[in-house]
Amino acid sequence: MALAPIKTAVIGYGFSAKTFHIPFVSSLPEFELVAISSSQREAVVSDWPTVEHYTTADDLLVHSDAELVIITAPNDVHFCLAKQALESNKHVVLEKPFVTNVSDGETLIALAAEKGLVLSVYHNRRWDGDFLTVKKLIAENRLGELKSFESHFDRFRPEVRQRWREQTTNGGGILFDLGSHLIDQAITLFGLPDAITAQCLIMREGSTNVDYFTVVLHYPNQLTTLHGDLFSAGPNKRFSVKGTKGSYEKYGLDPQEARLIAGVLPVDGSWADETVDQYGRLYGAETTETVSTERGCYQQYFLTIANAIRLKTAPPVSAEQALWNIKLIELAMESSRLGQTLPVAL
Repeated sequence: MALAPIKTAVIGYGFSAKTFHIPFVSSLPEFELVAISSSQREAVVSDWPTVEHYTTADDLLVHSDAELVIITAPNDVHFCLAKQALESNKHVVLEKPFVTNVSDGETLIALAAEKGLVLSVYHNRRWDGDFLTVKKLIAENRLGELKSFESHFDRFRPEVRQRWREQTTNGGGILFDLGSHLIDQAITLFGLPDAITAQCLIMREGSTNVDYFTVVLHYPNQLTTLHGDLFSAGPNKRFSVKGTKGSYEKYGLDPQEARLIAGVLPVDGSWADETVDQYGRLYGAETTETVSTERGCYQQYFLTIANAIRLKTAPPVSAEQALWNIKLIELAMESSRLGQTLPVAL
């Protein structure tokens, strides 16, 4: 017997909600979009006339019959909104980053466990095609013993913009925004490092938070370097993975974000496919091979969330996993402040 769709509400109607969440909950049969909270009443009513609109998140959490709430509000209110949603007996998906400090994350994890509710964080880049390709190459031992793993998320935005991500000092900046993706991918592949060395800098005139970072995760026989800046105008290096058998080089970002922005709905498996010119290269001592990119699939996150809610299976990203992301961000900031390599205490 088919399971009833999960009544789902979205808090916020900005870029994240419209690009990374609503296209999935409105097109996958496992979900029913029932409510949106936003101050942009006219836009919400115009785009979603059959969906309940609430002016504030508080009103939505009190009056909506949603079972699942997706929170896409600014990072500094993640904790208070998630706490209120859990106290209202609703499952919660938080847009990354989870929270802005470790203590808040621990409080939410304890509350979700007490209530028996699903609490997950949208680390969607685990389902990037290029990341899945790297994961496959490592699993198949195509690169040999890894020695160096380098991952970038760079952009060209040399001037500060009037957006909350670039203005707020609590949870703003690209270490929380872009770095959280890279850290999550690294610990998904390799587990927790032994130590961390970081430079987290403010480099743009008028910037109030981190807009340049290099984070080095130290593993017993390998260095993992994660980098993000806003001064990269040329081709965007994504991965450089080096081992005893060869190296893999990949440029350009996974196309799913651009397709979603363009209005492509994730209703066909091929919606996320890369084109041949986007594929990476695998280099050996005397060989070069074009490696077709694995098919990306952000929808897999939502399908697994549906199973976690209906069938009590594991969520696609646990809150405990996401909390390690915040712990490493805090350690990176401290490493940068002190100019020291810091151990990662398990």
